[in-house]
Amino acid sequence: MRPLTLAYSPCPNDTFIFGALANGWLPDAPSVSVTLDDVEALNDAALNGTYDVTKVSYAAVPELLAHFRLLRSGGALGYNCGPLLVAREDDRAPLAGFRDARIAIPGRRTTAFLLLRLALNPAGPVREIRFDRIAEAVKAGEVDAGLIIHEARFTYSTAGLVQIADLGEWWAQETGLPIPLGAILARRDLSDDRVQSIENAIRSSLEFAREHEEQVLDYVRTSTSETSDDVIRRHIELYVNTFSVDVGDDGEAAVRELFRRAHLSGYAATADVQFA
Repeated sequence: MRPLTLAYSPCPNDTFIFGALANGWLPDAPSVSVTLDDVEALNDAALNGTYDVTKVSYAAVPELLAHFRLLRSGGALGYNCGPLLVAREDDRAPLAGFRDARIAIPGRRTTAFLLLRLALNPAGPVREIRFDRIAEAVKAGEVDAGLIIHEARFTYSTAGLVQIADLGEWWAQETGLPIPLGAILARRDLSDDRVQSIENAIRSSLEFAREHEEQVLDYVRTSTSETSDDVIRRHIELYVNTFSVDVGDDGEAAVRELFRRAHLSGYAATADVQFA
């Protein structure tokens, strides 16, 4: 049987969760061929069915459900972990003051951009920039504000930027639910047994990481652009949680609410969702 093609981002939460599976440290897990890429590149690749199993933004999922199943494990959901809108100190203003601003976003299919549209309905131009370059683009004045995700939420202040809005806080105030950021999908042409083996392997990989943290952190460090161990650990602590093992009832409710709002606002063709 050929190895499964598996794709996820180089961010510490993904490499921590998938590290044991990717490195063959789980004796009973499926064999995988791994690709690491930026989440918006993974969203685009999923539209072409490039990988058997892939990380994507939850915002992209409605476009993909015809060809992929939504898995319950391995994703990124949580409280107080949403994207941040940041700007230069001199441009500090309430969120509504940025409706006509030039805003850098990490991708049009990212959950971060969907949340920005739901919260602000921006009318100004947006510029797609890879997530790890957004803070510098804001600092350089290439844009008025930036929508930051991943490790950048821990480091933006070093670029002299200030937080305008925490869209995770906005979501929690609106819904009382965790924020669904990243999902794991498996192709629908994989058998039920194989999909279940993938789910089991993801959970086993995370359990291995919890029990062999330093071993897995060595792998995490080889993939991330972040050099600070403190930032890496804070990133993992924030994004790897009980929802990483299973979305649970609250996670399912959050995903359904995100899709419902996106559909009502015209940002998603369907509000339907079903987990594998």
